[in-house]
Amino acid sequence: MLPAMGSTSFPLRPCRRRAWLPARRAHVTCRAGHRLRRAQAPPHDVTLPQTVRTFLLFPLSVIGRPGRQRPPLHPAPEVVGNAGGGGAWAGGAGREGSAPVKGPLGARSEPSTAASLQALQASRTPLPRPSPSPGKRVKTARQPKAGFMASAKKAVLGPLVGAVDQGTSSTRFLVFNSKTAELLSHHQVEIKQEFPREGWVEQDPKEILQSVYECIEKTCEKLGQLNIDISNIKAIGVSNQRETTVVWDKLTGEPLYNAVAAPVSPGPSDPAAVVPSGSSVPAAGASSVWLDLRTQSTVESLSKRIPGNNNFVKSKTGLPLSTYFSAVKLRWLLDNVRKVQKAVEEDRALFGTIDSWLIWSLTGGASGGVHCTDVTNASRTMLFNIHSLEWDKELCEFFEIPMKILPNVRSSSEIYGLMKISHSPKAGALEGVPISGCLGDQSAALVGQMCFQDGQAKNTYGTGCFLLCNTGRKCVFSEHGLLTTVAYKLGRDKPVYYALEGSVAIAGAVIRWLRDNLGIIKSSEEIEKLAKEVGTSYGCYFVPAFSGLYAPYWEPSARGIICGLTQFTNKCHIAFAALEAVCFQTREILDAMNRDCGIPLSHLQVDGGMTNNKILMQLQADILYIPVVKPSMPETTALGAAMAAGAAEGVGVWSLEPEDLSAVTMERFEPQINAEGMP
Repeated sequence: MLPAMGSTSFPLRPCRRRAWLPARRAHVTCRAGHRLRRAQAPPHDVTLPQTVRTFLLFPLSVIGRPGRQRPPLHPAPEVVGNAGGGGAWAGGAGREGSAPVKGPLGARSEPSTAASLQALQASRTPLPRPSPSPGKRVKTARQPKAGFMASAKKAVLGPLVGAVDQGTSSTRFLVFNSKTAELLSHHQVEIKQEFPREGWVEQDPKEILQSVYECIEKTCEKLGQLNIDISNIKAIGVSNQRETTVVWDKLTGEPLYNAVAAPVSPGPSDPAAVVPSGSSVPAAGASSVWLDLRTQSTVESLSKRIPGNNNFVKSKTGLPLSTYFSAVKLRWLLDNVRKVQKAVEEDRALFGTIDSWLIWSLTGGASGGVHCTDVTNASRTMLFNIHSLEWDKELCEFFEIPMKILPNVRSSSEIYGLMKISHSPKAGALEGVPISGCLGDQSAALVGQMCFQDGQAKNTYGTGCFLLCNTGRKCVFSEHGLLTTVAYKLGRDKPVYYALEGSVAIAGAVIRWLRDNLGIIKSSEEIEKLAKEVGTSYGCYFVPAFSGLYAPYWEPSARGIICGLTQFTNKCHIAFAALEAVCFQTREILDAMNRDCGIPLSHLQVDGGMTNNKILMQLQADILYIPVVKPSMPETTALGAAMAAGAAEGVGVWSLEPEDLSAVTMERFEPQINAEGMP
């Protein structure tokens, strides 16, 4: 096994086949099979000063010493499909270096014309099952069963399920075939983030709602162009940004204040987006990286009221007292916004996270809208007891939150209400369709990745990273800085499953920073090309703690640093170091999860915009020293919401039973480090 990073720092040296190898033992073997003698450290092997170590708050147990080099990256493994299906593209349509991936999950982006649908039908020829060999890996996962070998006409006529995927920077509506999990069509609308003051992040709830209407309407138009009858849409699921807090008037349906936004939530397509403070321009495909800090003083005053030997908040919620979660945002609104105070006094106010606001509005709003949330979103408010699965009276009294404004808590998969849309004749065609699935975005991705077994984990790479590990029906409390949260409850009478979660504040955002602030790349995709040129950071290390460090440290005062620079360092090395930083932060969270759960992960399932970067994925496999597995269809968050909606009692068009699941193609990145003979 690979020793813990930095537990024993050892130099690396090159062999004739361009592989850096550990020189700790007398002889080592490179990947090409050469037996080599022990080598000395490279000349740039230096030790970081203690003052820098203290300043970073980023453990050298992860980044090791600045002289330590990663092995140059081998070409990413070729993807081989084991079943026919829509042609999904791992790197995105039209991206340089992308490779086709065949799998039943269908194309990443929807067909827009009848001609493209014919092309989709023509692509459905079964591929032979290859035998595993180096560089050609076939990974099977559990997904809904066949049907993807059928004709295009049959594939689109089965029961369909829609999914609203509402993030911090964009809204999308996607439609899936419930029998094949094939993505048939979708539409995306960007939304603005507002920064009225430094450290404040807000969004307009009415703009968010309008973006949902627009996405539904445009997607229905596209389905019509493909001769797909939208009356086949049997259910709709909702996936949403978590923690973002909305208070509205139940009599008028008007928001009483802007939504107080949550920090970091991965974007659906672009790997990063950073919007300058003070602006209110739309961010393309990812969220702001600034934590809304207006509630810092609220947190400080509340923390003084918690007994040092009895942190009842964490024991009931699994969460630390932090500006991150909804309860303190709601407390700030009650303390500082007179319209909110008056509405509460007059019994007109309703509170909810984005899912509650959308479901209430889509099911009628002031004319009988359903005020509810699901267990995954409720577990992120810091008002919800994750053991009893109810709003907790003691917590509400502690935060001085009136319980009458809270939504009803339901499971993640049941019929909440029926769609009532009057804004558009085309979108109104979905009127009467049940909304029957609701999951916070990270829980939705866990379901979409089929992580239904204890110990399975997924990592979503967007603006930040969110790593969730399914701990089953056991509620595991972390002793290493992770959060305990509800993973899902797929049915009113089904058991609840829990997860450990670790959050990385800055992942894809560091790429956007290199582009917008330093100007060393012109597009997010260019970083892969720069990193590939050098294949190493040459001792340069990047700690992108732009807004502090999240798990496992929760240190908001930490700040970023680039160290290990020499006269030889250029932009390619910095680009490589930026990718390494994402991987090192993920490694830290995974190590914490392994210590909390006691069972090391055998592989890591990944999704998100950054997974299109093959250099990053190979680095991640090397640094974790376990395989990294990427699904051929990247829309796992929306897929999870659709699965929950389609499987709900009373809908029943999407089976989640193991015998009804079938294999799909995955792209698998194996560790390229040879650890033979290492302790």
